[in-house]
Amino acid sequence: MGQDTEVGGVSLPSGPDAKKRRVTYFYEPTIGDYYYGQGHPMKPHRIRMAHNLIIHYYLHRRMEINRPFPAAPEDIRLFHSDEYVDFLSAVTPETLGENTFSRQLKRFNVGEDCPVFDGLFNFCQASAGGSIGAAVKLNRGDADIAINWAGGLHHAKKSEASGFCYVNDIVLGILELLKVHRRVLYVDIDVHHGDGVEEAFYTTDRVMTVSFHKFGDFFPGTGHVKDVGAGPGKNYALNVPLNDGMDDENFCGLFRPVIQKVMEVYQPDAVVLQCGADSLSGDRLGCFNLSVKGHADCLRFIRSFNVPLMVLGGGGYTIRNVARCWCYETAVAVGIEPDNKLPYNEYFEYFGPDYTLHVDPCNMENLNSPKDMEKIRMTLLEQLSKLPHAPSVPFQTTPSTVEVPEEVEEDMDRRPKRRIWSGDDYDSDHDEDVKIGPRYSNIRDVPDEMEEEKPEGPPSSS
Repeated sequence: MGQDTEVGGVSLPSGPDAKKRRVTYFYEPTIGDYYYGQGHPMKPHRIRMAHNLIIHYYLHRRMEINRPFPAAPEDIRLFHSDEYVDFLSAVTPETLGENTFSRQLKRFNVGEDCPVFDGLFNFCQASAGGSIGAAVKLNRGDADIAINWAGGLHHAKKSEASGFCYVNDIVLGILELLKVHRRVLYVDIDVHHGDGVEEAFYTTDRVMTVSFHKFGDFFPGTGHVKDVGAGPGKNYALNVPLNDGMDDENFCGLFRPVIQKVMEVYQPDAVVLQCGADSLSGDRLGCFNLSVKGHADCLRFIRSFNVPLMVLGGGGYTIRNVARCWCYETAVAVGIEPDNKLPYNEYFEYFGPDYTLHVDPCNMENLNSPKDMEKIRMTLLEQLSKLPHAPSVPFQTTPSTVEVPEEVEEDMDRRPKRRIWSGDDYDSDHDEDVKIGPRYSNIRDVPDEMEEEKPEGPPSSS
């Protein structure tokens, strides 16, 4: 047994096995330059902020650091349709008005929630490349845990952008894992339902999807507890619909027994965990009340099973808290407990006035009653009882894995120069005149975020 951890005032064991793991970490240095547009809640800059904290906590010295190779169009076509990939790779803000592209915007759901911005396809290639690269590392046995905070874009569909997501790096990563592993478990703790991943694997028993999410009048509106999969995949989709105000104690009280049972019955060869940080307290779009430690306990628990693990990002719109969360979860992955007092870093101003790694949950009402929680738990355990133990998987010739050149490990001890902030950098995320799509209607009244200025021209691709 590992050291106990305290979540929600309750001391919890760290799981069956909490030994040190070999961790590999993917980071594209230009990822923070991509910019969805003024007032848009999705800010890739949060990944750069998280990375900066990781460096200043010296966590990079405990991991192998890799710059991802951009996913090639043919890699992306392993899930997405040819027409959709062709569109993403060719469209730019300058060509939007051309007849060829303007007719396709609605078809591919691009425009409002999913805008066309400078370097869009390069951004998709970096995100997907990190998740495919993480899968290759796990397939080769070169790492026990592979992290890609730029991944986790779980809403993208085969021929459609959705919920700020264009290319589903998770599906591409899982497809790569399936070349070597018989069964893959996908777990999603984003406040939004992991619909794109569930849909991709809805009719197979080789991937089990488990999504903990807000359900009801909330994007994307899917993920009912009765949605369990179809055909050979029946009962291999598990949905955990929750209400506003979900706190650490209730979340852990549901997550641990459900995942424990899933691991016992399904016995996955590899696990993919999507760590969307919009389930944290105070998120601009979310409505849960999890602390950073409560959120990270999900990773801590899954890590303890000592199964090859891919850890991905996802949602998260109060970006100072996203950076805190993903930094702390990187520490959990490498097996250390970082100091709560933040080290000085390039984005120190974001974390005032406390300048701490952890933030206290707010006093919002928890609308998840004990009766509701017990009912959901029993429903899920009943569904799991219908599964055969470790479903048989016909395993013929192993398909060829993606050929990735040998990575040159990045030197992260060479810190970037200190950024000088101007008054214009402290821009509000709340633009009254911005046209908003369906997902924006969930924006909550929280303090304005500091927004990166739009970079001059498209970012350079790697």
